[in-house]
Amino acid sequence: MPAEQPTILATSGGVRAGSRTYLEFGKLIHFALDLSGVDGRTPRLCHVGTAGGDQRASNANMAEAGRVAGVDVSFLNLFPMPPTDDLEDFVLSHDVIWVGGGSVANLLALWEVHGLGEVFRTAWQAGVVLSGVSAGSICWHAGGATDSFGPDLRIVTNGLGFLPYGNGVHYDSEEQRRPKIHEAVASGVLPRTYCTDDGVGLLYRGTELVEAVTERAGASAYLVTRDGSSATAREEELDTRLL
Repeated sequence: MPAEQPTILATSGGVRAGSRTYLEFGKLIHFALDLSGVDGRTPRLCHVGTAGGDQRASNANMAEAGRVAGVDVSFLNLFPMPPTDDLEDFVLSHDVIWVGGGSVANLLALWEVHGLGEVFRTAWQAGVVLSGVSAGSICWHAGGATDSFGPDLRIVTNGLGFLPYGNGVHYDSEEQRRPKIHEAVASGVLPRTYCTDDGVGLLYRGTELVEAVTERAGASAYLVTRDGSSATAREEELDTRLL
């Protein structure tokens, strides 16, 4: 059963250190699975590790976390080649797409080469829940701040644009994030921009933000907009529900 509407959960969290395994699924991944509406069978999650270079060790950790959680995890690796000639059928066979963190610039370039943008758009419209962390959050938006090019953040504006907003991740844990987003919104490089502290997710139905949620008490989401009269950025803290 697909999600009732096109659904994206864009996050700065989702996984945590395990008690007996290297990783465990956090509440945000479980929330994404709940959003998919799966009932009566094992949920199917597709992990996309492009931003991290499709590291097999990361795949193994996610597979183990899935086993502990009772989730069937498979992998869309692009190195050394995609798993199938029919990527659309492969993606549509899952309930949730979870995109891992890393280099969003490299991710977007490789997805363009393989035509994954349109594949994910089709899946989104069909009710597959699109989700992910960091690069896996920015990618669904118009753009955001990234360390893809080095430790000094830059702005990318070639996101897939399913969501016509900017996106800021790791808002409370990396000191460059907030001022870089404010600068980009004030100058008009980014449109209105939704941001997440670590552990926070943004739930979109269609292209509308309907809720901010968190797996970490005290963490929040924010909306940054441009004041046209003063060409400055304004920040508003959003109500954020604890999962």
